[in-house]
Amino acid sequence: MLGNISLEEAYELPARADSSRDQAALYSDPNDLERYLRQIKSFTDERIELSDKHGIGYTIISLTVPGIQGIVEKKRRVAGAQSAEQEATNTNNFAFEQIKNHRNKVGAFACLSMHDPHQAGEELRRCVNELEFHGALLNDVQHAGPDGETYLFFDQPEYDAFWKVAEELGVPMYIHPAAPVGQRYDVLYKERKYLVGPPLSFANGVSLHLLGIITNGVFDRFPKLQIIVGHLGEHIPFDFWRINHWLEDVERLLAARAHDRFCKKDLLYYFKNNIYITTSGSFSTPTLEYLVKYVGHDRLSFSVDYPYETIENGCGWWDGDKKEIEKVLGGEKAYYDVGRENAKKLFKVDGYYQSDA
Repeated sequence: MLGNISLEEAYELPARADSSRDQAALYSDPNDLERYLRQIKSFTDERIELSDKHGIGYTIISLTVPGIQGIVEKKRRVAGAQSAEQEATNTNNFAFEQIKNHRNKVGAFACLSMHDPHQAGEELRRCVNELEFHGALLNDVQHAGPDGETYLFFDQPEYDAFWKVAEELGVPMYIHPAAPVGQRYDVLYKERKYLVGPPLSFANGVSLHLLGIITNGVFDRFPKLQIIVGHLGEHIPFDFWRINHWLEDVERLLAARAHDRFCKKDLLYYFKNNIYITTSGSFSTPTLEYLVKYVGHDRLSFSVDYPYETIENGCGWWDGDKKEIEKVLGGEKAYYDVGRENAKKLFKVDGYYQSDA
């Protein structure tokens, strides 16, 4: 297929790419680490070459993990210390400069400091209105506190100021995983380190955050808000029945008795109205079929997860298993919808390279 849109595709600032080696090494093939380190620094050259070769017409890039969410200093208090807010602004400006001459093939998500919901909203507004970015990607929780062990979740009432801006702008937020660090790593994963990353920890982190956003009523307060998650839903869809059963038949009753805030709709409502799911890093047709039966094809979007996964593998699955994928999605039109048309509508993009091929 030509003209695919791919939207979970990472970059790192060239000056910091080597410093990301330690985190990447936790869940990357050691024999493939040098390829990863080379490709994550390429904003356009190799990225565009591979995309052209394998049918991706438009790529939305985003700052890789831990990104700004790993910077604990909100503002610079000590000379030489990293400042999350300034780093976010500088990184967004740098990404814009790298892609500005290739906007028919490459767009970007903003990175944001989430220490201050009001400031995050203003930086998002700047990136959308001035830099023409497509929303923002957040690498799970914001780390804060002197040792980074304070976790700021965006399902709390103080973040309504941020979600209000996102809804007004009409742009989606991508909730992306990040590796466990510090005490969380020591307690949960130190003795089971091979579960860090795609095998388990990524899905655990995003599932907690997204289900918190749902159950704490963020979508009820901002019904037009759209959130994207990757990897075919971070394990949540494969427990839809059980999660929904307990939320509706037990937790809702407990919340009513305690007069706690709680979501107004059932779980599937939000997945069909407020949540998009990508195929990033999950190139499995049977798994895709299961998901379609629950949420339909119009909430799904193709993605690769480059350079953690290769464009060759992601597009090889999408093109190589085309007949089976069409069958599970519901036909050729649905295949093109997931490949590009759903993303076109979500991001209001058209006229990019091979957009109508």
